[in-house]
Amino acid sequence: MGAPRGIDWEWATRTGGTLTKKQRRTLTVEIARALPTVLPDRVKVALGRRGRGRLEFGGVLLPDSKLARAAETEARESLSIHILEHSFRSYFFGRVLAELDGADYDDELAYVSCLLHDLQLEHPTPGRCFAVTGGERAAAFAARSGASPERAQAIGAAIAAHITPGVMADLGDIGGFVSAGASADVIGTRMSELDPAWVEELVHRHPRHDFKRHAAAAFRAEAEAVPHGRAALLISTGFLHMLRMAPFTE
Repeated sequence: MGAPRGIDWEWATRTGGTLTKKQRRTLTVEIARALPTVLPDRVKVALGRRGRGRLEFGGVLLPDSKLARAAETEARESLSIHILEHSFRSYFFGRVLAELDGADYDDELAYVSCLLHDLQLEHPTPGRCFAVTGGERAAAFAARSGASPERAQAIGAAIAAHITPGVMADLGDIGGFVSAGASADVIGTRMSELDPAWVEELVHRHPRHDFKRHAAAAFRAEAEAVPHGRAALLISTGFLHMLRMAPFTE
């Protein structure tokens, strides 16, 4: 199961991410399906029942292509420290979760998409979803940096999709990879599967910098700018509460 049919890159660029009433109902069903998995995961974390998901930072090889290096520079120059560190954490969370799932993924696309997935989060555009404008900006950047049209579009599509409920079910899909990694960092999704010492080391390497407060403010501003978008729908179904309750100290 992935993103609901019809809520894709073509839809995103054509509508700016504005949901119809039918699409809102469809995505609300997706959210309702996911909620029963959240509480058991939180209980496991509270009881100290944690998994072993991790990677050894000393042996990690990051993508080192021209595009990957350019994306890192773009992220460092364009993002606030709060969003920059979140973007790196999203990649590492996504990578561990993908390995736990046995998912095959394109590491260059995953890395670039994670680093650039929130380019526009702190810069809302009235009537146009930040994930869509960010995806368009990232796709144009990737093309300028030498990516083929197909790979540039894949980056844009992944970023546009990452806040769509249901997409994180498939981490072999780059949108699902970004969504799962970002969701782990924002609301603690699947945290019980991860080694707590590894999570602590990740946060030490890429500090949170009061991320919860900044993310909540950004999503409120986004929902006000795009009242019929996915961020507004997420807020209406308890997203900000889950953000506040995420198992991270700030």
